[in-house]
Amino acid sequence: MRERLAGVENLEFVTANHQLAGHGAAGKAEIVHAHEAKAVHWACVHHLWFKVPYILTRRMNTPVKNRLSNRLCYSHAARRVAISSPIRETLFLRGWGDVDLIPSAMAGLSQDDAKTKAFRDNLTGKFIVGHAGALVDRAKGQRVLLEAARQLSSRYPDMHFVFLGQGEDEDILKHESLDMKNISWLGFKENIGDYIAGLDVFAFPSHYEGLGSVLLDVMDMGVPIIATDVGGIPDIVHHEQTGLLVADGDANALAECLARLHDDPSVGKALSNSARKQLANYTSTSMATSYLRLYNEIQSHYSG
Repeated sequence: MRERLAGVENLEFVTANHQLAGHGAAGKAEIVHAHEAKAVHWACVHHLWFKVPYILTRRMNTPVKNRLSNRLCYSHAARRVAISSPIRETLFLRGWGDVDLIPSAMAGLSQDDAKTKAFRDNLTGKFIVGHAGALVDRAKGQRVLLEAARQLSSRYPDMHFVFLGQGEDEDILKHESLDMKNISWLGFKENIGDYIAGLDVFAFPSHYEGLGSVLLDVMDMGVPIIATDVGGIPDIVHHEQTGLLVADGDANALAECLARLHDDPSVGKALSNSARKQLANYTSTSMATSYLRLYNEIQSHYSG
């Protein structure tokens, strides 16, 4: 990140490897924005020392533990932000203050037509179902998709499943699918947009997600989505409108949805067209504008 942002004006990095580090160097800050648990604690300490207001963003769809340190850090924040409505509701119920909703933005993936064509040419005549994410089954649910692939292997011999990513379960998942001829493990790709753009369907059987922001980029590339009805996913995938939702762990339902999109491409086309229409709410500009509004409100409050 430091390398990518090296040319940005008025940007300074301060090294803080633990909660008590970096406060002196950052003492001149007017607002601190924390994006994960340790950063929230750092921001609270900074606030207590320097009276600097801070905003925190919660991205995980798990309840914040109700312990003293968290009560202190969350209640002292000038603003609390959640990236999805379930996170907002869970955090609000703690009673530590109001919670704003500002979703994550799509990454705006680049895509090279020649590379996408090469990807599809390697699977000529196939209906390609893709998944992208860390190969960690307890989170991303790859085994659910593997089970759906097994169910569909004889019924739809032209349906092929590709997995993009790496992770701690990579070896065991590959071993479990050794007998499956309709599976490809492509590993980590820097240019993931080249592959997503070549899919016929994107399957996302996660067991939990704060929002599932990769789905926004899939929508941006016009690929229909089947995902699980968990976490913040329903904020962006509206069943039968911008995608299809299935229950967590339901390989049978996932298989039937894949069969449906295979048999009737017009359904997928309608879903992806509808999905694209909502993306104006998930751009980096939209997200930045929302945060700038909060920064200005906080600054006005503390300087008034």
